Amino acid sequence: MTILSSYLPQIDLHGLDRDYARILVNEFVEDNYKLHNKTVLIIHGNGTGILRKTVQETLKHNKYVETYKIDNFNTGTTVVELKQKN
Repeated sequence: MTILSSYLPQIDLHGLDRDYARILVNEFVEDNYKLHNKTVLIIHGNGTGILRKTVQETLKHNKYVETYKIDNFNTGTTVVELKQKN
C-alpha cells in the first residue's frame, strides 16, 4: 500500500467480473469528477491481469480521464488523473 492510498478516493474491484467492474469504474470516475477530485485509485489486483486490462480499456474511453498509469509502488493499483471540471 502506498502512502497516497490513505488520502485518495479509491475503489477495490477484487473478485468482480469484467462487466460489473467496467460499470463501477465509470460510475466511480464520474462521481469523483463531479466532486472535483483530481486523483483517484483503482485497485484491481495482480492475478491474471484481466481486471487490470479491463480497467485500462475502460479508462481509455472515459471522457473524464486525463491520464492513468500503474502505481509505481503497487502494480495491483492504477492511479487515475481526472480532468478538471470547468
